Order: sequence, then C-alpha cells, then structure tokens
Amino acid sequence: MKKLFCMILSIAVITSMTACSGNKDEGSSAGFDPHLDTKTNCSITVAGSYDNFEALEAEFDRFNEIYPDVRMRYVKLDDYNNTLGVVLNGNDKPNIFFSYSWMIGNNKYDSVFSEAEDLSDTSLSLDLNCIRSGLVNHDAEGRVLMVPIFSRTYGMLVNTDLFKKEDLEIPDTWTELLDICKELRGRDYKSPMMGYSLDSSSCLMNTIAYPCFTAALASDPKALELANKLDPAAGEYMRPALNTVEQLIQNGCIDLDSCDEIEDNYTQVILRFFEGDVPMMICAGDTVSGTKKRETQSEAFTKSPFEYKFYPIPCTDEGGYFIDSPSVEFSVNTNCDDLDMTNEFMRFLINDTELNNMASKKRLVTPATDMSFDSVYSPFCKIPSDRTLSPEMLGITDPLTVQIRTAAYRVGKGELTIDEAVKMYGSFE
Repeated sequence: MKKLFCMILSIAVITSMTACSGNKDEGSSAGFDPHLDTKTNCSITVAGSYDNFEALEAEFDRFNEIYPDVRMRYVKLDDYNNTLGVVLNGNDKPNIFFSYSWMIGNNKYDSVFSEAEDLSDTSLSLDLNCIRSGLVNHDAEGRVLMVPIFSRTYGMLVNTDLFKKEDLEIPDTWTELLDICKELRGRDYKSPMMGYSLDSSSCLMNTIAYPCFTAALASDPKALELANKLDPAAGEYMRPALNTVEQLIQNGCIDLDSCDEIEDNYTQVILRFFEGDVPMMICAGDTVSGTKKRETQSEAFTKSPFEYKFYPIPCTDEGGYFIDSPSVEFSVNTNCDDLDMTNEFMRFLINDTELNNMASKKRLVTPATDMSFDSVYSPFCKIPSDRTLSPEMLGITDPLTVQIRTAAYRVGKGELTIDEAVKMYGSFE
C-alpha cells in the first residue's frame, strides 16, 4: 500500500516538473479541428458562482470564430452551492456548471453528478493530458466528472523592489525568513509579513499551516488515513504546522493588530499590499488574481508602482511547498440540450492555449502543464518536484481541512495552545 501511495505521488510531482517549460502563446482558434457542422445553430449556457467571467466570454468569442451560430452565455447562480441541484433539474438547464473536488463523495451533491458527463470517455476526445495530472480528479468508479479550469496554491506576494531597496535577499528557507523579518523589524517595518486574520475560513494562519500539514500527511499514508477519519491521534501531525504559525507571530514576523485592520481577504489585502510598505503579504492564488485590475485602483501604486511576485512561504529549511490544487472546475450536464456541441466546446477549451488564455485574463494559476504565461507565478516554477503536493491526488478530504484551518486560526489568535489544539483534532467545526 505504501509503495503504491508513493508511486502515485511520484507521478504527480514528476508531471509538475514540466509546468514551467513552455512559452506564452495565445495561439489561434484557427488551429482547432471542428468535429461538427460549423453552421450548427444552438445555445450553450455555463452556470457558475462568479459575478462576471470575462475570461470565459473571451473563449466564447474564440469558439464563435469556428461556430458563429452557437449562442454562448454565462449566468451566475445566487447561493450557488444550494441552488445548483435545483437548477440542473429545472426547465432551463445549463450545459456546463462550476464544480469542486469537495463535492465528490458529499451526499448533498449526488444528484448533481448522477447525470454528469464522464469527461475521460475517449469518444469525447478531450486532451486531459494537457492538465497537470495531480489536478485531475477520478471518482470511485474511475470517471472524470470535472476538469479544472483554474488551479490555486498558497504563498505570499513579495514586493521585490522593496527588498532591492533594502539590499536584502528574498528568503528561501525558514531560517532566512526569520532572519529577514528580524532585520526588517529593525528597519521600522512593523509587520514584515501581513495578511487577513479576521476570518478563520480564509485567514493567513491557514495559508501558512495548510501546506505544512499536507506535507506531513503526504509522508505517511497511515497518518492521512487517521486524519481523514478525524481520529484525534492525527492531531500530532498538525503540531509542526501549528508551531510554524506560532513562531512567526511570536518572533514578530506578523503583527496581528496590523493585519486585523484589513477588512477582507481580496480587495483590501491587495490594496494594502499596494501601499508599498508591506514586504510580504500572505494570501492564496485566488487573491493574486485580483492584483492586475487593482493596480490602477490604488492611488499609492499608481504614484509609485513596484515589481512584485508570488512566492511559496519558506516554512522549512528546505524551502516552501507548491500546493497544486484545483480551483474552479467544469462539469457537463448530460441532460442538457445540444450535448454534442457542449462537448465540442469542452474539447475546444481543454488545451494549453485556451486554458492559459483564460488564466492570463483572470490572473489565476493555470491547470495546464505550461505555467509560463504570467511571471508573477514564476517562483513556483523553481519548486523541486518532491516539494510539489496535490491534495486531491493524495486523498485529502474537506473535513480534514476544516481541522487544520480552525486549529491554526485559534492557535494564531492565542485562543488555544498547540497542545490543546492537537488534542482537539476531529472536534473542530
């Protein structure tokens, strides 16, 4: 069992080694080989939870270069997680819908996936090989009911110009991180590292702790089994991650009072970083996606722009981790109208060029094997393969993530000691 587990992990991380080898190339839809009559007249609807989706609408336009009479639209569903099942069984069924890996195995969504297309069916001709293997989720029957359109990871936005101005090197290891934070504190940077800390569901503590906990579980299949069962014995595997959070706060790397002034984990985190006096801003890739649009919304950044990149947090003396995880995924509703054209659009979308086009416009991490489209993510291209971890491939479940997220938050806030949090594993909600 352990040998099989290690083999699966090796396949995932070896695939990630190719993730930064390509070149940015928007390509042309003219290179796509249509399988259906290009004069087909029909409609396709994609339902999701985004308020707007310009990146997808740009793909609609590219698809319409080939199929000009296919009407494409994106619709947002209010209260998405609770209304999706109702909409899929309604009169105006969407052809494609947002899906998430945590939905698989959740009884609430059994009806959602009961009629979902198996996208690994070879007759559909989807090029799933263009996606990093650690992101492709197979269900218990070996089917692929969703494919990632965007992926996510965890890290910190780094003001690289500030480090140059202070004549400091960006830290690569845990020891270097502590030393750099001490140096920055001595130069009147009150909180060398910042982030959002008011909400346990998206707090900076989880961004620090989750990669460390994932790494601990990846090294021991028995630990992962205990953790997924919410066995209190698995709490010990949280200890290194919680210790990392606590040390950063106790050593003055993070001033929580300063962080608590940030009102949300998206716009306000970005605008605070753009003030230019934050060396390192802890966040997820989903937050990074909003940076480009908000450069012009920040008066401080407009007056004094600076270079910045997204780095892994160097939480060990070997460096940081690349947690390679799906963000938004697409599933196909087999009960929709015009299923053949729906699958044709999915075939058009699932390749390096189109996935990178969408990721570039949304500024999210692409799920494609070529990650070179945006230099802001280039530091992740340097992460060794043995430090690239795919939680979905490992088998990490959502209830498990609740435990580390809540424990890290409460330890970071001083509500629990590490010993208390370790003993409470499995009881956090």
